[in-house]
Amino acid sequence: MGGLRKLAVPFVVPGPCGVAIRDRLKHLTPQDEKVLRTVGEHQGALASRDLKARCADGHDHSAETWASRKRGLTGVSSSRIAGAITKATHDQWALARRGQAAHIQNLAAGIRTLRHRLSLPVGEKGTKRAAGGYRSRGEWFRKSRRLAALEARHVAAVAEWQAGRVRVVRGGRRLLNTRHHLTEARLTEEQWRERWEAGRWFLAADGESGKRFGNETISVTPDGEVSIKLPAPLAHLANARHGRYVLTATVAFAHRGAEWADRIEANRAVAYRIHLDTGRGRWYLTASWQRPAVKTIPLAAACARGMIGVDTNADHFAAYRLDRHGNPVGDPHRFPYDLSGTASHRDAQIRHALTRLINWAVRVGVAAIGIEDLDFTTEKTREKHGRRKRFRQLISGIPTGRLKARLVSMAAEQGLAIVAVDPAYTSLWGAQHWQKPLVTSHRTMSRHDAAGIAIGRRALGHPVRDGVSPARTQLRAWGRTAPPPHDRSDRAGHRTVQAGPGARGREGTRPPTTDRPPGGPSPNGKRKRETSASTTVRDAPRTQQWVQDSLMRTG
Repeated sequence: MGGLRKLAVPFVVPGPCGVAIRDRLKHLTPQDEKVLRTVGEHQGALASRDLKARCADGHDHSAETWASRKRGLTGVSSSRIAGAITKATHDQWALARRGQAAHIQNLAAGIRTLRHRLSLPVGEKGTKRAAGGYRSRGEWFRKSRRLAALEARHVAAVAEWQAGRVRVVRGGRRLLNTRHHLTEARLTEEQWRERWEAGRWFLAADGESGKRFGNETISVTPDGEVSIKLPAPLAHLANARHGRYVLTATVAFAHRGAEWADRIEANRAVAYRIHLDTGRGRWYLTASWQRPAVKTIPLAAACARGMIGVDTNADHFAAYRLDRHGNPVGDPHRFPYDLSGTASHRDAQIRHALTRLINWAVRVGVAAIGIEDLDFTTEKTREKHGRRKRFRQLISGIPTGRLKARLVSMAAEQGLAIVAVDPAYTSLWGAQHWQKPLVTSHRTMSRHDAAGIAIGRRALGHPVRDGVSPARTQLRAWGRTAPPPHDRSDRAGHRTVQAGPGARGREGTRPPTTDRPPGGPSPNGKRKRETSASTTVRDAPRTQQWVQDSLMRTG
């Protein structure tokens, strides 16, 4: 057990801190769309200018520079719009900063792996803990060149980090690069340009408690009427009092509509965002608000009614129900999903699978779902897995971040707690100790199903390898004891377990195999073979004396 890493303690994942709902803006007139496009372009240009100024400030950013930027934006928009733009700018800069730090860590991990493998002789085999040398001199040379390239990238990235410089693209870097691959993306230049411009618009406003309906910039009445406070340069487009434009479309939130109505009637803050889906040609309004921080329930309370352990895979969730004592109940359940296709299709597949999982958890009456605390950030690098491209694609395809967010938010609505556990050895120990014993003529078990049991037991606080004493655990680390044969004691041969270095009597000779019952006298009172002198120093004197045939020759 000394080679195993220390396992992290299971914990209850905090609930969601916010809510977002969406509805379509139907039956917009051409004038409505014109106003929305004009306002979006105007405020998008202001947001781009503000982001450029924030990136130029770098580490010199302060409250004074923030106030200066906000004053400059207020003159060409409004104070609330300026506050929303500067806040979005700071969030975007901070996100880029975190991505830069993650990029530096990935480069450092790749450099360490390459240096280790290049230091080994060519052809040396690796172990489970570390990779071996490269297979040929040609591969060694190519990897040495890649090491030099990664070191140069690392030096440049660290220099940018220290200087406070980040790289941000409003509208998205992927969409920007698509401009050079329109044929592969099956887009025309006009279609790409429409997506690019729509992605750079800014039609959003933060809520403010105490104001009418919780937001004065983009206001939605309880009847669903939507109105927008126009920027000062576009006040001539207003069709209502106080420089506002009222849309002909109305909204009616089917999901959480009552909760939203309670907030706006109490004048509590609600943020709104309007965006255009260029692929469908549809406008949408998204409402969001924050939830007060709620203390998570204790782990013991979450485990009181049992647990459902879930093993996350590239194409399905493998789930198994356990009672509070850690015993598997019923049969395994699998919830498949397909992560191919567009991002919206993948997201819909994840939501559908999670919905089925949560509904099953509610039906069986458990209060918590155990899941691995997965993070493949450092596990999918090219240097770590080398030629295992299929494996890297496999773990890269598992949406760990989106899965966590979706599961936590959806489970919270059903009153279910999420318990995160350390993923170490769950698949290995689950297959070793739970897969074979649970297979019956009517039940098939995969290693993923067994991993779900291991995850659930760990979430409940039980050992994955049930009923194993510390001494037995140490023996199994060197070689697992073969189960006793069901018919006779000599059919399966001797057991495979070996004694540890500190076990007493480990140097003693084994009793010879005879035709007598174990521990009983020989049938004829004679040995079948002669004794041999032993130089072993025993810890205890021999208590059994063997009778030797007087006619047997001893040479």
